[in-house]
Amino acid sequence: QVQLVESGGGLAQPGGSLRLSCAASGRIFSASVMGWYHQAPGKERELVARIFSDGNTNYADSVKGRFTISTDNAKNTVYLQMSSLKPEDTAVYVCYARVKRIGDYVYYDYWGQGTQVTVSS
Repeated sequence: QVQLVESGGGLAQPGGSLRLSCAASGRIFSASVMGWYHQAPGKERELVARIFSDGNTNYADSVKGRFTISTDNAKNTVYLQMSSLKPEDTAVYVCYARVKRIGDYVYYDYWGQGTQVTVSS
């Protein structure tokens, strides 16, 4: 089994910064993509940012220029540096990874439990 464990959420003031981390553990052979989604109360889960194994990235329009996604492949960890935070960034942030385990022939999707980010003065 693969586990994704997030950390780094919390309370930030508007204009502030937070850094989220997500470490994947288990019998991982490779990850083709890792990323972050968020879900605000009463809304659907939305993609925030993702990074592919070749280094390409995608960002939601609402976070472009403010958030940066990166990985430490040696640690199977993905980071989300969030800057210039806005109250509308408040949500549960959930880590995602598409992973092929050792011995598997296909990739499977895995999700973390989520970490709360609250932006408020």
